[in-house]
Amino acid sequence: MSGVGEAFSHSYAEARRKFLQAAADAGLQVESKTHPLPGRHGEALAMDVARAGDASAARVLVVSSGCHGVEGYCGSGVQVTALRDAAFRARAAAQGVAVLYIHALNPYGFSHIRRTTHENVDLNRNFHDFSAPLPQNVHYREVHPLLLPEEWPPSAGNQQAIESYVAVHGLKAYQAAVSGGQHEYPEGMFFGGTAPSWSNLALREVLRTHGRRAGRIGWIDVHTGLGPNGVGERIYAGPDDAAAVARTRAWWGGDGRTPITSIYDGSSTSAFLTGLMWTSVVEECPQAEYTGMALEYGTLPVLECFQALRGEQWLNAHPEAPPELAADIKQRMFEAFYTDTDAWREQIVAQGMQALQQAVDGLAS
Repeated sequence: MSGVGEAFSHSYAEARRKFLQAAADAGLQVESKTHPLPGRHGEALAMDVARAGDASAARVLVVSSGCHGVEGYCGSGVQVTALRDAAFRARAAAQGVAVLYIHALNPYGFSHIRRTTHENVDLNRNFHDFSAPLPQNVHYREVHPLLLPEEWPPSAGNQQAIESYVAVHGLKAYQAAVSGGQHEYPEGMFFGGTAPSWSNLALREVLRTHGRRAGRIGWIDVHTGLGPNGVGERIYAGPDDAAAVARTRAWWGGDGRTPITSIYDGSSTSAFLTGLMWTSVVEECPQAEYTGMALEYGTLPVLECFQALRGEQWLNAHPEAPPELAADIKQRMFEAFYTDTDAWREQIVAQGMQALQQAVDGLAS
């Protein structure tokens, strides 16, 4: 890779090295939250945090990657690019905006090419009050036996059963049933957990340290897997509040050509979700006016992504699988959340840097 692509990586260890080096080259110190388990190749894992800007800055932009592990291959490239972009860093500094880079929110999933944490938790379904009753996904109960068959690749009968469900209920309903989050099947897909995950607790510590003195906080969380290939959907990430939605649309959709979608009105490619990560900044930094979005880059059609996720989940339950099959499953998982072409990477960087610059301007306005 050269040029834009050089900021991206093909392993967690490589991505972490590039992030740490870019932060050092920018003169920034890095705070590392060390993960308790090793990576896929025995490497140390951490949620790494670099802050550019005064510790008492009233305006803070958070840029995070790897909430869903394997999606960090994309987000890390955006963060490394931003750290290397002296003009962007000068623009933020000139407007009094501190930029907080949180690299690898879920380093375990990043390294192991999983979407989930080491607890098999979907981090973006894990931010609940666990002392209260958890939401129930009754439709997931219907599809759970189909999603994780005894054998992989799945039989023709299993595939036909899923196709029949989609034919009867529709693709949107199937997507909502699978991805909406569930708290009943710890071994299942999109499991939201029954307690805060390691990443949940580590992120909250970071927000308390870096966000408690801010009056305004913006947040761009980078994701992949939904929508047309290379297109960065800008999904509103905040409470169902008209003023916050309007502010988000002013920051990132002010040109009138870039829509800001929402799970609340059904305009997003994402299903309606609960236990979302953005709630942590509202809870940990209640003094701040918060404006946030998920930048969701498309890769493959949703059914192909789900097939890759099913295979990876099956592999997690069958570590005895033949090495050739395991390698194929991991490769399909990687390709479902990262398109390994220069053209795709160039699209990601162009849209990502535009969004970061717009956020800085919005915070400063």
